[in-house]
Amino acid sequence: MGDLALSNLNGVGALPGLNLQFLIELLAGLFLASLRIGAFLIASPFFGGSSTPLQVRIIMAVLLGVAVMNNATVPDWQSFDALIGIQVIMTELAIGIGAGLVLTIWFSAVLLAGEKIAASAGLGFAAQIDPDSGGQTPVISKTFSLFLTVIFLSSNGHLLVLRAVADSYVYLPVGAMPAFPVLIQSGIAAAGSMFFAASIIMLPLTAFLVAINLAIGVITRSAPQLNLFSFGFPISMLAIFLLLYLWVDVLGGAMDDLAHAAVDNIQQLLGLISNG
Repeated sequence: MGDLALSNLNGVGALPGLNLQFLIELLAGLFLASLRIGAFLIASPFFGGSSTPLQVRIIMAVLLGVAVMNNATVPDWQSFDALIGIQVIMTELAIGIGAGLVLTIWFSAVLLAGEKIAASAGLGFAAQIDPDSGGQTPVISKTFSLFLTVIFLSSNGHLLVLRAVADSYVYLPVGAMPAFPVLIQSGIAAAGSMFFAASIIMLPLTAFLVAINLAIGVITRSAPQLNLFSFGFPISMLAIFLLLYLWVDVLGGAMDDLAHAAVDNIQQLLGLISNG
């Protein structure tokens, strides 16, 4: 009887248990695989906004990190010493944040265009707190931003940029050193493209508004008894809403081109920083 009990106790050690070393290696690999794409989700305009809860972004980063581990090679964390490990972490964060900020710069074009249109129409005071930026944003700018977001999502732009970031693990593995000058130049070029795109969107509308304001100025100059605020402001309000209604197809086409250009720029950027 005693021999039987002893044999049962010896069998307990042979039961399959949790391999802590394997679990630590798995979690460390998942952490390294999630850094780049998690940083991109935080810095990008749609995923990184306050409308997307932090818990959702963390879950998305972990799930996408699991997909990356299945399709790309993640180096063993034990092959890094402390200094190299910190360098790898900072590099991965820089790649993700840089790509996300470039996409944010492209999206800022509609905010700039809406701000200038609102100022030309006398609607600069019609602003609200933007939870994404934390500052005052004109209503027209926020409307343009939502319009661009809808176009971006309807054209599967979010899937294309996430696929571009996931594919970057293949030709730019974790631990590889990217071409940071190319990343900086891409950010500067994106800023120039932002101002150009904002000009294309706002110039037709602001030209009409300037002509209307000149006409109102001539009328009030010829008839001083007319109050500028009671006469000119309602006409400007009516004009801007009528122009936006008539211009919606053109604005939609311009924002569609802007969304495609932003996606193409992110894809080219992630390819160039790996080739230098």
